[in-house]
Amino acid sequence: MVISPNWRTSSYTGTENCVEVADNDSVEVMVRDTKDRSRGSVVVRPATWAEFVKFSKSVR
Repeated sequence: MVISPNWRTSSYTGTENCVEVADNDSVEVMVRDTKDRSRGSVVVRPATWAEFVKFSKSVR
């Protein structure tokens, strides 16, 4: 079964540096540039995304 991406932006996202994430699939997380969606997306495994989010929160 193919799952359609549920794209969302972070509540911390400003208007100039937007990315969207679709993390509603248990197999992959997709990330794309809100301003230029036609450029495609980066796809990573959920564990990789979780580590990235954890790291991002630690460097604020």
